[in-house]
Amino acid sequence: MRYFVHPNALCESTHIGAGTRIWAFAHVLPQARIGSECNVCDHVFVENDVVIGDRVTIKSGVQIWDGVRLEDDVFVGPNATFTNDHFPRSRQRPAAFMPTLVCQHASIGANATILPGLTIGRDAMVGAGSVVTRSVPPAAIVAGNPACIVGYVDSKAMGSSAALSPTDSPAIEATRVAGVVVHDLPMVHDLRGNLTAGEVPADVPFSPKRYFLVLDVPTGETRGSHAHRECAQFLVCVNGSCAVVVDDGKNRLEVALDRPSRGLYIPPMVWATQYKYTRDAVLLVLASHPYDARDYIRDYDEFLATVGR
Repeated sequence: MRYFVHPNALCESTHIGAGTRIWAFAHVLPQARIGSECNVCDHVFVENDVVIGDRVTIKSGVQIWDGVRLEDDVFVGPNATFTNDHFPRSRQRPAAFMPTLVCQHASIGANATILPGLTIGRDAMVGAGSVVTRSVPPAAIVAGNPACIVGYVDSKAMGSSAALSPTDSPAIEATRVAGVVVHDLPMVHDLRGNLTAGEVPADVPFSPKRYFLVLDVPTGETRGSHAHRECAQFLVCVNGSCAVVVDDGKNRLEVALDRPSRGLYIPPMVWATQYKYTRDAVLLVLASHPYDARDYIRDYDEFLATVGR
């Protein structure tokens, strides 16, 4: 046998990959499929309609019910709870259980609860004790009850520089994310009101063909979470503040837009997500192209594949 089953475990399935270890008092039903080099710890129960990828770690006290799919390199912490029925009743089996997908490299903390029908995105992290009621975007860190996004994996925040005076030249700072540039523009203070401005192409490096405003975003919500094939954007939070996470497929960075004299240039083929909106936030977006639904990449795996090509 190419895999290990502890003498006190019950493994009824033969669909187990090489190098997988199933420890004491675990129970795996006959139709379950478990990949190679997995570690299934004590007191884990795996139902029939379950597919588990390679190099998955499932800590003690976890039950994995019909409809759950764990992709490669997933970590499930002790006593995490999966569910597959919104309205369970004793001895009333639904026609089909709701599927739950945990994507590659995602981690679920101890005692977290995952409601049915959700996707936990690639590289995402679910905090210990969280109750996840909605799907989690790729690389997002969620915590709380209900779970909300509190950060992004490997997105070291870029601190906000001091505001410029009217005599200062505009400051342009390249970032470690390919093509993404932060523009700090002078702020002119006046008793009649303050003024900040940017020029094309010195500050906004394209002639805008479209603009839109994002406002009244509920606290804890995200916007964006997509990339553009051809369209470039220039973002300014003209009121309140928000944070933008930019990702070129290799590097990820969080940029604070916390004053109207700070702009963020995002070139094509950069994945961008806005979050941490204050209640009064108004985000102005200048776009280099008219709206075209075909220009959007909304699936993160598709984005990574496209960048790779």
